[in-house]
Amino acid sequence: MIAELVCSVVALVLYVNTLGAGFCYDDSRAIRSNQDLLPETPWINIFYDDFWGTLLTHSGSHKSYRPLCTLSFRLNHALGGLEPWGYHLVNVSLHAAVTGLFARLSRLLLGAGAGRWPPGCSSPRTPCTPRRWRAWWGGPTWGRGSSSCCLCCAMRGTVPSGLAPPPAPPRPGPSPARCWAWLLASLLLAACSMLWKEQGMTVLGVAAAYDFFICHRLRLRPLIHLLREGRCCRVMLSLSLLATWGAVLLALRLYWMGNKPPSFSSSDNPAADSPSLLTRTLTFLYLPAANLWLLLCPSTLSFDWSMDALPLLNTLSDWRNLHTAAFCAGLLLLAHFGLRSPVQFCQDANGSTLVTEGHIANGNTHIADSNACITNGNTHIVDGKPSSKGHSCHPEPRDEASKAHWCPAGAAGRTARPSAEGVVAFSLALLVLPFLPASNLLFYVGFVMAERVLYLPSMGFCLLLALGLRSLCARLGTLAARSALLCCTSALLFLFGAKTVLRNQDWHSEEALYRSGIAVNPAKAWGNLGNVLKDQGKMAEAERAYRNALYYRSNMADMLYNLGLLLQERQQFSEALQYYTLAIGSRPTLASAYLNTGIILMNQGHLDEAKRTFLICANIPDENLRDPHAHRSSVTSCLYNLGKLLHKQGHQEEAIAVFKEAVQKMPHQFAPQSLYNMMGEAYMGLNRLQLAEHWYQESLRAKPDHIPAHLTYAKLLAIRGRKLEAERYFLKAIDLDPGKGSTYMHYGQFLMEESHLVEAAKMAERAAQLEIGQFDCPHAQVCLALPTCFRSV
Repeated sequence: MIAELVCSVVALVLYVNTLGAGFCYDDSRAIRSNQDLLPETPWINIFYDDFWGTLLTHSGSHKSYRPLCTLSFRLNHALGGLEPWGYHLVNVSLHAAVTGLFARLSRLLLGAGAGRWPPGCSSPRTPCTPRRWRAWWGGPTWGRGSSSCCLCCAMRGTVPSGLAPPPAPPRPGPSPARCWAWLLASLLLAACSMLWKEQGMTVLGVAAAYDFFICHRLRLRPLIHLLREGRCCRVMLSLSLLATWGAVLLALRLYWMGNKPPSFSSSDNPAADSPSLLTRTLTFLYLPAANLWLLLCPSTLSFDWSMDALPLLNTLSDWRNLHTAAFCAGLLLLAHFGLRSPVQFCQDANGSTLVTEGHIANGNTHIADSNACITNGNTHIVDGKPSSKGHSCHPEPRDEASKAHWCPAGAAGRTARPSAEGVVAFSLALLVLPFLPASNLLFYVGFVMAERVLYLPSMGFCLLLALGLRSLCARLGTLAARSALLCCTSALLFLFGAKTVLRNQDWHSEEALYRSGIAVNPAKAWGNLGNVLKDQGKMAEAERAYRNALYYRSNMADMLYNLGLLLQERQQFSEALQYYTLAIGSRPTLASAYLNTGIILMNQGHLDEAKRTFLICANIPDENLRDPHAHRSSVTSCLYNLGKLLHKQGHQEEAIAVFKEAVQKMPHQFAPQSLYNMMGEAYMGLNRLQLAEHWYQESLRAKPDHIPAHLTYAKLLAIRGRKLEAERYFLKAIDLDPGKGSTYMHYGQFLMEESHLVEAAKMAERAAQLEIGQFDCPHAQVCLALPTCFRSV
């Protein structure tokens, strides 16, 4: 218990400096702009939307189904809003819990270690690995899913499966009901792991490996002989239950996502989009070796490994193929060591084949230790030495319940450690199986490499490292040599811890994060850095960052659009139009580029061209788009501006039709007050005052402090003879923004129409004092004329 607590404390200490960090990278879309986190959104929507708040069956959805993760974000939002501190605190706590559970699992598998090597020596490396940083901490977005998924896996490893063989007599096993309860808990943990993150599906494979290699302590060759003699019912039924449950979960997952795979852009995974079979094969075979290097030496880390961050392998002469060959050779050697049978086979008096690693009785396999005892045979192995005694170390169990049911090894008080081969085999499964979905070997995924997917596999890596250190320590004959090994290992852990603390600083803010990624992924890093600098008001630096990003990758539609937007804000309209055109050419479905192009054309007086641009934008479908919510917002804005243009031209019927289309297409997060207000103005232009009043009220209902709606509604009330109500809305508009001259001007016009010339002149003077320059000529003339009227009175 002390070792587990120490490891958890180390994890907390290493990551405590993350509590003051802000939101970074994908947190913006997954948390800050995710509608599923808002209290007005029904909770049930979380189970129908993906991780980003997009409907899971939508063609543009990433199909990242993590409802438990989103639910935890919503709870964070309910308790602390968008304060990052609370999200990071939960992540750090989860990581500490994972570390403690993994320490417990390490002690179960490795025991007290050999010689003087400390127990659970894999656990200290767990919180000290800087590569884990992106895996669990990549902001709350990725860290929450990875750490919670890993937590379920670690719990599954420490919870007995209910499928282990019965304990050796005379110790009684637990009741059948308890055995099945453990089994149910094991399956539920696997399901929860998948609902935290898709990678959790592989926990079932890890569970099968745990039962096979750790609980039953079998190898491939013994299994073949057991299958021939029908003596592996427990093992096969164990694997069958896990496989069936996995098939059920996978079928439900596919059904829930609409039986459609996600779609990715070529920049997300360039190798998958390569037309060359050789390039795809060599690159994807190299990726596991590259990921292993991140585990071994996490010196080069990046927030994003897409685009050209990892150059493709195009030829057999590429020296990186040597890494692939070395990786495959090492993996095969480890697999051979873990799957081999360290024991021999013999036959009993009846000629039946028996496995000397355990003893077989009544068709049931009983593995009591790494040493063997064989019933009804002439040869017995006890503590590795032959014995001529004619009885078994552990007599055949006579309890029928223990024969008919599976009982958890941990609950039965089994104290013997699994063999080194079994731990190696299980560690390999824990290393390889969770990584397979992200390897691009089974199917293409939306990234080249991702540090976050190594969080769960790193548990297997740490177990292998611990086992290797323990074996090395056992082979060192002198205390000095063992002390030197311990010092070297401690120094390595210290360096990893220091690297972790330093890497935390890179994720402390978006600017620091993107600057740290320039060396690895310059195009993506410069582009994102430009967005941050622009938000900070550093326009010149932001422009340089955008141009640097386009230097490395000239066809990035988002960067072309962002640069155009920056130039538009700096009144460089001609150059902005050029970049909007390039962005549209690179991505014809980029609705926001059409929107801003139309606005510039409309302001420059090119009304027909602006109309055509708005119409093209309005007809762009949202299929296969990464962010359909943002797309629909841009389409709605295009329709709003088109309707506004038609309204100014006096085409009120056409304007109303366009506004109605905008109302139908607008997404949930779109702020509709301006659209409703313009709808009311269009109906006023047709003298349909009842409908106009309805839309003005809708505008104020959507945003009670919307000043234009107060002014237009007040004018409508004045026309309909409701003077007191009209005056109240004029005064409300002034109260909302006392420094806005237009509100005084409109109120002055109302007073002048009511023949309150003195008050009207005062309002006109106040409007002229505030911002006379903002009015058009007729309004300015009114402001200047009213004081003259006052003096004439």
